[in-house]
Order: sequence, then C-alpha cells, then structure tokens
Amino acid sequence: MPFLLEKTTNFKYYSINPLFMLRTHNCVELRKKDIGKKAELCGWVSTRRDHGGVIFIDLRDRYGITQVVFNPDKSFFKEAEHFRREDVISVKGKVVARKKDMENKNLPTGEIEVVVEELDVISKADVPPIEIEDRVEANEDTRLKYRYLDLRRPKMINNLVFRHKVAQAAREFFNNNGFIDIETPILVRATPEGARDYIVPSRTNPGKFFALPQSPQLYKQILMISGVDRYYQFARCLRDEDLRQDRQPEHTQMDFEMSFVDEKDIIEFTSDLYKYIFKNILKKDIGKIPILTYKESKDRYGTDKPDLRFGLELIDVTDIVKDSDFEVFKNVIKNGGIVKCINPTDMPRKEIDDLIDFCTKNAAKGMAWMRVGKQGLESNIVKFFNKDIQKRLLEKTKAKQGSVLMFIADEKEKTNEILSLLRLELGKRLKLIKDEFKFCWIVDYPLFKWNSDEDRWEPEHHMFTSPKKEYIKDLEKDPGKVIGNLFDIVLNGVELGSGSIRVHDPEIQKRIMKIIGLSEKEAEKKFGFLLEAYKYGAPVHGGMGLGFDRLVAMMLGTNDIREVIAFPKNKNAENPMDSCPNEVPDEQLKELNIKSTFVKKSSK
Repeated sequence: MPFLLEKTTNFKYYSINPLFMLRTHNCVELRKKDIGKKAELCGWVSTRRDHGGVIFIDLRDRYGITQVVFNPDKSFFKEAEHFRREDVISVKGKVVARKKDMENKNLPTGEIEVVVEELDVISKADVPPIEIEDRVEANEDTRLKYRYLDLRRPKMINNLVFRHKVAQAAREFFNNNGFIDIETPILVRATPEGARDYIVPSRTNPGKFFALPQSPQLYKQILMISGVDRYYQFARCLRDEDLRQDRQPEHTQMDFEMSFVDEKDIIEFTSDLYKYIFKNILKKDIGKIPILTYKESKDRYGTDKPDLRFGLELIDVTDIVKDSDFEVFKNVIKNGGIVKCINPTDMPRKEIDDLIDFCTKNAAKGMAWMRVGKQGLESNIVKFFNKDIQKRLLEKTKAKQGSVLMFIADEKEKTNEILSLLRLELGKRLKLIKDEFKFCWIVDYPLFKWNSDEDRWEPEHHMFTSPKKEYIKDLEKDPGKVIGNLFDIVLNGVELGSGSIRVHDPEIQKRIMKIIGLSEKEAEKKFGFLLEAYKYGAPVHGGMGLGFDRLVAMMLGTNDIREVIAFPKNKNAENPMDSCPNEVPDEQLKELNIKSTFVKKSSK
C-alpha cells in the first residue's frame, strides 16, 4: 500500500517580533497598501543615485530591495552623500507612492519608496572585490575567497532558501511517516567504504585515530538492531577523493533505514518521498518512476545511470554481423567481445568524423558507420556485408532513410561505456534532451565485481548488502553471478542515491567478508561490534543514502553542487576563504603524538 501522510498538529509558538527590534519590515514587504505608514528598515546599500539634490538608495537585505529617499533638508544628508556600496544602515521613515514615471515594475516594492526621517550608520564598507549582483560573476577562486560577499547575491541567497525549503519538505515527509531524526557520530572507527578516510588523531589515546564517517552505514544498522524501526538524518559524509563539479570532500545525504521491509517497500517509500518534494517545491508531478534491471539498463543505454529524457537506445547486432566479411567485427566477436550500434538522424560527414574522434578520445579503437540512403546502406565498409546481413541490420535497428548507424566493437564493458558517452554527446548535439525531470530505478545489481588489478572480488556497493535468497546457498560457487538486494535511483542520468536490504545474519555476513578477502580475524577486528550485535536478534532491514546537494542543484537547473553549498571547497579540496587546510604548530602535533614527515620547499 502507498505511504500516506498523516495529519499534523498545528503547534502554537510565542516569540517577539520575528524581525526583532531594529526593523518593522524587511526590504521586500512594503506595498501600495502601506502608503502613509511609518517603517524601519535595515540593510546594505546596493546602489546610490544623486538626482538633483535628492539621494536615492536601493537598500538590500536577503529578502529584496526597497528604495529609500534622502532629502537635502535633513541633517544626515551630507552623510548620505558619501555612502558606498555595501555600507550597512538603518533608516526610519514614511512610506510614500513613487511618482508615476518613477515606478519600477521589475521590483515587488517598485510602486513605493521610504522617505528617510532618521538614519543610523551601522557599519562602513571598503570597496568590495566582487560585484554583489547576478549579472557579473567573478571567477571560482575569487567567489570562494570572498564567499560572504558572493552569498549576498540574490541568486545565491535564493539557492540557500530553496535548499532550506527542500529540506523542510523532506523532513515533513519523514516525520509524518513515523521516522525518528537521530544523529550518528562524526568521530568513528575507520572502516573500508570505497574511498579514503579523513583521519583524526586522538590526544587521550596516543597512537590511535578516529575517522570521519564516509556514511552512517554501520550506525544506522545498529539502530535497527536497537529496535528504532525507522530512522533518518541529514547526514554529513566525508570522503577524501578527487573533486569535480558534483563531488565535494564533505556532502549531505538524506539517510534513512527501515526495519521489517523488503526492496519494494523501500522503492515505493523513496518514490513517494521524491514525489512529495517535487510537488511541494516545484509544483511538478514526476509520475510513476520506471524500474529497470541492471542488465536491461546496460543493454539499452550502456550504463546503470541512464538519462531517459531522450531515446537513442543501443542495439546489439553481434549475432548479425558475426556472419559478415568485416574482419574488425569478426575478430572482436571471436575474442569474446560484442558489436553494438546507435541510430541517430543524418548528419554531415564532417560531423561523423568529429564523432569518430570523440569516441577514440574516450578509449575506442575506432567507430564504424553506415548511412541509410535511398538504395540502402552506404559507406566504405558496406561491401563487407552481404544483402541479407544489410537487410537484417535495417530490420533490427529500424533505421529509416536519412539516419546513420554508428558501430562500436570491443569487449562488452568498454563497448557499453563508449556508446553510453556517444549517446549523451549525440543527445546534446542533436538537441534531443528535454527540459524535464526523468527518474528511474535500477535494480538487480550483481553483488560482487571482479577487481582485475588486485585479482579479487569486491562488493558492487558495499559488503553489508544482502544477496537475493535464491543465491545464498551457492554464494561461494560463482560470486560473479550472485544478484544482490541493492538498488539505485537515477535522475536525468545522475545517480541520486543507493540502497539495499542489509545482511542481518552474522554467518552470511562472514561468508561475504571471506569472498572479498577479509579473514575471520580481520573481520572481527574491523567489524566485530556489528557481528556481535547481530547475535542478539536483528530484524530484516534496509535503507538508502540519497544525495541532497545533488538533488537541490538539479532541481535548480545546475550540475554544480557548489552553487547550493554555503561554504564549498575548490578543486584542490581547499577553502580559499579561511585558508584551510592549514599548518598547525609543532607543539600541537607533539601534544597529539604526531610527527610530520613533510619537507617544506625552500622559499628563495
């Protein structure tokens, strides 16, 4: 059954004026209905204009802008003449109507202005190193160095307010469905989770270290064993990894765990969570979210993160072209590889050559192609394919006149990977990608993947994922064929979150650890507290970690999560504003029983 919201109680609260005592209104509130009223405003000087002895100031706070007027008969007029951008002032005055030809229809407050009767200069500002407006954007390092100025821009303030509203909607949904908001520790023991840990030395336990959590994974499972039943938190997750637009060393995820559920329950709950958020914040109905198996997604789109906003699905033609005389294809197939193609509309030869170059830059050995002309298939390789094979290709691909078949032949994973990138590139170039939100679920992932570099099995997601029941008996027999109870949710080709039904049987957990190369002694050392907890009765449980920064960014139409994080790091994992990470004095290192081996470069 669907997860329904319960009715909430309206709580009464008491406080002083929500704007406190220095102002009666914010800078976006006053309207025509307020003409004749007295108003007290506070804010930053956004612009100053001197019109024939009368000074007009656009006063700005995070809510908006109100024009305030200084007349020359006031004692503080001289002071107003010297205001600079970003000076902070408080004014008291009377709300009046603007003259007909002076109204500003671009501002909510554009029909009124406040004639200043009292002035208080709160603080003076130096000339800001960046423009406090959306039309002019400084480079990344300058924006991050002066983030407190960058955040004054309306766009950035709106991003933070939007983020807050999304969080409030999500919390409301969790709370109304019986979840408890519980904080898990930030100082934890180091456990392998796929990325490097940030390590924190313990002063009180010399030679020992905490790690900062990559996720709350083990603690939320412990909470389920504790009988909490439904937990959530907006968890801070910290991973020491290389950065890009959609990755930061610390990020926030909507983390939750549920007891006595199966995969369908979690998928249904999470789908309803996103529906609730999009309906409440963007007034959009995202509809029913389709479910694809891992195999289906790879076969059709070449990836487990498909962008469903456009078609151009991949087509496997291995069985057809194996009978051709084209040696390139035949050799690949003979060595266990595959041949797949994609079928975009016609394009000039120069564009095709450019796309061949795109594929080779992404590790392809090349890209073969055929154009569908009036007489059938055309290209310099068509002669290697007899009429029957050409006919079967046209039937399989449903290619029409004026389209181009583009082929990649290689081992299976590489073929899928290259064609997935080619599909996205074609989607952009041919302007096929629609401005909409397309979710999908990916299920039935393999539980393990082979690490050829280290010659061992490793978890596809993490080692605490339960295998599907039918695979438990022969778990060790062929790990590569074991399907796990794990699932991802994807939006517009971006993974928003991963989840699974967890292992709750300590014996199965030990077997999984053994398959990935953890001895019983190592398992006990690293995860003994979890294995011990299992012994005292663990419920079937599962949950997800859902990327919050990424969700907010995508809802706002950007792929850069730094635009929705108040104080992000740059690509070197540094914060130019406060200059962290920074060196610490030797005395502090000594107190922590640490000695640095880093050799500083001489500054000559």
